[in-house]
Amino acid sequence: MLLPEQESMVEAITVQGVNLGYGNATILENMDFSIRSGEIVTVLGGSGCGKSTLLKALIGLLKPHEGRILVCGLDITGEDSLDTLALVRRKIGVLFQGGALLGSLTLGENVGLPIQEFTKLPKDLIDDIVRLKLEMVHLAEYSNYLPAELSGGMRKRASLARAIALDPQILFCDEPSSGLDPVTAAGLDQLLIELNKSLHITMVVITHELASIETISHRCIMLDKEARGIIAIGTPWELKSNNNDPKIHAFFHRQALEAS
Repeated sequence: MLLPEQESMVEAITVQGVNLGYGNATILENMDFSIRSGEIVTVLGGSGCGKSTLLKALIGLLKPHEGRILVCGLDITGEDSLDTLALVRRKIGVLFQGGALLGSLTLGENVGLPIQEFTKLPKDLIDDIVRLKLEMVHLAEYSNYLPAELSGGMRKRASLARAIALDPQILFCDEPSSGLDPVTAAGLDQLLIELNKSLHITMVVITHELASIETISHRCIMLDKEARGIIAIGTPWELKSNNNDPKIHAFFHRQALEAS
């Protein structure tokens, strides 16, 4: 996939000298990278490498031990981070791994909930926005269904509709293909690509699914548990063709690492 040239120079996310961890334990260190506006960037690596930890930091749920994180040009790690986070969270959406739909609400009510909470729009306009968002994820006729009445793939798409309800500049996706069959996962990948192109949403996707990585990524950021940080940044083709690092080669060619 090629990133549109007109958007390639604007940074949506900047991470500078960031160390992340819990208590005295450091999980990731010396993190430096940027994500350009309009990109789909996948964050990948083996289990326990820090993908979820990085995601928590990028959405403001985990403060770095050191360094700065700028989202939409705003520093979410500064002294006034609480006020800044309130502003930033109006500019981002999150697609949670489990979907996190409220089971007692219909799909329409789930999608409309953030609009009701964060805007003062009249109900008829909210209803129009909800219909539009559900149309975008091909669920327009399921507005009155409860989450339990739908398949796993449909629930993921409904969760995606809710994540884009407030027209975010950046969408964070945590393992969006998790638990889906290959055909349904491929459909979700194509939907993310469609939304990226039509709405110009920057996307940060946490995943270990090779098929998704190669399909949706403009660039990849690969983390490693032993290195406690980034071991590669590049397009899927660049990383797949990198034969110098056995960990990168093993991941992209689905091979077991030889015991050292």
